[in-house]
Formats: sequence, C-alpha cells, structure tokens
Amino acid sequence: MIPRYYEFYNPVKVLSGENALENLPYELEHLKASRPMLLTNRDLTQVGLTGVVEAALKGAGLSLAARFEEIPPDSSVHVVNAAGRTFREAGCDAIIALGGGSVIDTAKGLRVLIGQDTDDIMQYMGADILKPKRHVPFAVIPTTAGTGSEATLVAVIAHPERRVKMEFVSHHLLPDLAVLDPRMTRSLPPRITASTGVDALVHAIEGYTCIQRNPLSDAYAWAAIELIREYLPRAVANGHDLDARLAMANAALMAGAAFSNSMVGLVHAIGHACGGVSRVGHGDAMAILLPHVMEYNLDVLHERYGHLLLPLAGPEIYAATPAKERGTQAIAVVRAFTQRLNQACGLPLRLRDVGVTEDALPAIARTAINDGALLMNPKEAGLDDVLQILSKAF
Repeated sequence: MIPRYYEFYNPVKVLSGENALENLPYELEHLKASRPMLLTNRDLTQVGLTGVVEAALKGAGLSLAARFEEIPPDSSVHVVNAAGRTFREAGCDAIIALGGGSVIDTAKGLRVLIGQDTDDIMQYMGADILKPKRHVPFAVIPTTAGTGSEATLVAVIAHPERRVKMEFVSHHLLPDLAVLDPRMTRSLPPRITASTGVDALVHAIEGYTCIQRNPLSDAYAWAAIELIREYLPRAVANGHDLDARLAMANAALMAGAAFSNSMVGLVHAIGHACGGVSRVGHGDAMAILLPHVMEYNLDVLHERYGHLLLPLAGPEIYAATPAKERGTQAIAVVRAFTQRLNQACGLPLRLRDVGVTEDALPAIARTAINDGALLMNPKEAGLDDVLQILSKAF
C-alpha cells in the first residue's frame, strides 16, 4: 500500500566502478574545493589506500591541505573536536573521508563543526536541528561495504564518559559525493567483509519493514538484498573478486539510502546498546540479533517478511513455499545465511562469543529501550521483550 504521504531524499552523487576514484578531482573542482582535508586511519595508510587517493588527486593537480589519521574504531566527540582544530589550522575548505563507519561518522561530525562554526559538536546532538552557516564540500570513499554511511543522514558518535553512542540526524550530513571503487575494499579481511555485509543486510531488511517505509525505500532495500545474497559469500571467499566487491559496495549504499528514509528498528536499538555497554562491534551485533528480532516481529511483519523471501532466497524457494509460510521461511533463510558465513570465516552467532556477559544483559536492555530506533520498529518492545531477545541471542 502506498503511504498517504511520504518523503524520500538522497542527493548524493555516486561515482561507481573501476577507477572511479580518478574522477574525484573533477567533482571537487565543480564543488569549488581546492584545499581538501583527508580523514582516515593509520591502518588504511599502512595498506596503501591513502596513497591511492593521493595519487588520484595529484594526477589532476590537486593535493591535500591536511590529513587526520587519529580515528579509533569508535569515533568520539573528542576525536571530532580535534579534527575540527586541524581543519581550521590548515585552512582547509573540503572534507574527504576514506574509511569505514567510524571515519565517515567523524567526517560528518567535522562537517557539523565547520558548517555551524562551532568548537563543540555536543551542541548539535539530535534530529534536524542543523542550520549550517556555510556549505563544506564533502566526499566519502568507503573502505567497507556495510554501513552505507555514504548515503545516510545519520552519524553515530560516542561519548566515552557517558558510555553512550549519540545520534546526529540531519539532511545536512549527507555527503556531496560517494566514490565506490572496488580497489578500496579489496584488502578487507573475510571476517570483516562478512560482518559489514550483514550490517548492510540488516539496513535493507529494517529499511523494508520499518514504519516510515515507502515505495522508493522499498526498491532500494529490495535491490540491496538481492545483491547481498549473491555477492557477499563471494566477497568473503575471495577478496580479490572485484565484481563481488563492487556489487557489495553498491548494495551497502542502496541499503543506506533505504534506511536513511525509512529508518531502522529494534535490531539497531539493541545493537547500539550492545556497542555502548559491552563494546560489541556493530556488524557483529547485527549478525547475532537479526534472526531473533525477526522472530519477535514475525506476528506483525509476516506478510512483509514473506515478500522478502524472494530476494533473500531466490525465485525457486519462494515459489515452492506456501504463502502463509514465507515469513517464517525468510527467517530460516537469514539464519542459514549467517551460519554459512560463520562456517566460512567465524562470523559470531551468539553474544557470549563477542564478550558479552550474562550480567550485562539488563544494562543493555535498559539502554536499548531508550534508543530512538525503537520508535520506528513496527512492533512495540518493552524492557522484558528486549531481555527475552537478549537471552535467546546470548
């Protein structure tokens, strides 16, 4: 059913394909950027990806005005504020983010600082409160295929002292450019490839089922699921399969565009809490929680999950499954998919496997029920419901 009213917004220009990076200088020129700052981390510099970016810029006569590499796996308000000082001291006029979710979230936070002309990002936590005083050209080069952050209006940034991950939500966080170049994810290890790929799968499934879904977000989510089903196992098995790498980069972006408009739900609410309380990696939390949350939502989402059996399993299984059983079968297919990845590379399937202790479950549940993503889940969930899900996933 078409919603009586909906909005869909995704102005990001996508450069996708072999040697897509070499087109970045041309696009930056059109954005009137001449002194870009590169945000990345030391690991990416060590494996040579930073050098590939610099070579692409120098080939067109453009050089970096500054580089900021001090970005940990979980970005924080302190890291963002430090990046802001570097940006101003070097007289930069644009941002290039090379990395995964933490780097991209840091870059989005930096864009808030510079655009709002402030020294402290904490003033702008929340949804739709940004009113930038200037436009800061912003390009993202993802080195993982999972977060979809290159096409989302959300940044998740930790506050270490409060032990929480804070959300910043605004259309002004969307990048100008997303560069999907398969060279950038080629060196990603199988385990991280699987974890980030399942993160994209959760974005697509929740994007297809959360309460703000609409026909356009449905189309993006559906296409992403089909690509993930076919290409994530290939990318895990052979990281140098550039067709699989490019397909997964596109799947992550499409899933990001989907959930950026339809939002995410209970899987993410609990996953954020697992990260904040027990330091669980986001992709790992998604892989562990997805089938359990789908089981919880099944009575409300049986029909929507039934639709998804087609992209999740393919036409033969879909056609052979009676309509009333398709929702349940979709969950079984998801569970089998994560188990297949577990066997291929060790993707975790239980919370205990990633260091969560049983006595931490109540704190995780209390944190989860205060997460904004919970509001978008099609089925309400209280503290006891979340505790039951966590117990099953433990």
